[in-house]
Amino acid sequence: MYKPTLNYAQQLDKEDNLAHLRAQFHIPKDAEGNDWLYFTGNSLGLQPKQTQQYIQQELDDWAKYGVEGHFEARNPWMPYHEFLTNSMAKIVGAKPLEVVVMNTLTTNLHLLMVSFYQPTKTKYKIVIESDAFPSDRYAVQSQLKFHGFDTEKGLVEWKPREGEELLRIEDLEKIVDEQGDEIALLLIGGVNYYTGQYLDIKRIAEIGHAKNCMVGIDLAHGAGNISPELHDSGVDFAAWCTYKYLNSGPGSLAGLFVHEKHGHNKELPRFAGWWNHNKETRFNMRQPFDVMPGAEGWQLSNPPILSMAAIRASLDMFEEVGMGALRAKSEKLTGYFEYLINQIDTDRIKIITPSNPKERGCQLSIQVRNADKSLHKKLTENNIITDWREPDVIRCAPVPMYNSFEDVYRMVEILKTLL
Repeated sequence: MYKPTLNYAQQLDKEDNLAHLRAQFHIPKDAEGNDWLYFTGNSLGLQPKQTQQYIQQELDDWAKYGVEGHFEARNPWMPYHEFLTNSMAKIVGAKPLEVVVMNTLTTNLHLLMVSFYQPTKTKYKIVIESDAFPSDRYAVQSQLKFHGFDTEKGLVEWKPREGEELLRIEDLEKIVDEQGDEIALLLIGGVNYYTGQYLDIKRIAEIGHAKNCMVGIDLAHGAGNISPELHDSGVDFAAWCTYKYLNSGPGSLAGLFVHEKHGHNKELPRFAGWWNHNKETRFNMRQPFDVMPGAEGWQLSNPPILSMAAIRASLDMFEEVGMGALRAKSEKLTGYFEYLINQIDTDRIKIITPSNPKERGCQLSIQVRNADKSLHKKLTENNIITDWREPDVIRCAPVPMYNSFEDVYRMVEILKTLL
């Protein structure tokens, strides 16, 4: 059983096999040189110290070789995206054929919907969770409108029950049972950004496919946080950003998954560019379009190497550690955090994230009674970096790569004094 003492937290850090990783990150500091208590890896992950070296290598090769760097650089730029594929596939539980790093998240979702949202006059609706991240809502609304459908009638929301914050899978099942003949696509956030709830992706796929609906997953808050096992889940497609738990830097490139059952279907409608053309004949500029198999077949343009270098720096750390070890620490770290918060004698706050570690990642969402944002402001003034989301939630993510048990203990001690 956990103990609410500093000595206990420090003992947990001594026993932590991943504690050494913290020293491999730049931790922001206050004016006195003390580390911030940084709990916003769910918005922007911290910078690995080796990132600068990886980017500098590409800058040096650009200076040295110019355009010949595409072939002569230490890490040739022509196939650079391929250097990321195996590691990224392991993180999301996919085959290398099913994964590519490209573009940004919402761009990828739109490109995927070109292929997998094929509405008819009677089967055109799209299901999202009612509190989906705004960009997902805007994306599906614009897709409905683009295809000539009313966004009010075409958008179906999977909502929590009255008086509850979390989604129930049986409610989604009911929606699809009743409206499945009119639903073309389910586009669901695998980990909800607001509550931190990790949804049963495989079950969602089964529910959608039972009514001949396509199923896509937004893993913005899942990749590098939970183990979604995308291939085994059977979902048709997924997309995710890399700047949160994958620590690739602000606005960095995103990832895309297309299940191998679609990977060789050249008849799928898609937008085209020269980078999803057969790489063997790509530079013979007068060849008709010949799409590549797998997820690479959704690329459009040659990738930005400097962004990919930052992603590679982070993925090499994930390759060394493995998602299994990260998940094990995440469950223990978040469990300790939850325990300490529940020890606070107050009715002003409560955790709305599922208590079951298998139903959440490393984020805990703390609901504040009467939506008192001043508490979040006070945390920031004490160099505790969390994230406020309207109307009444402070999101806190102790990331197993760089947060410690002592971080969690000190954060809760300050929170108690503020309350």
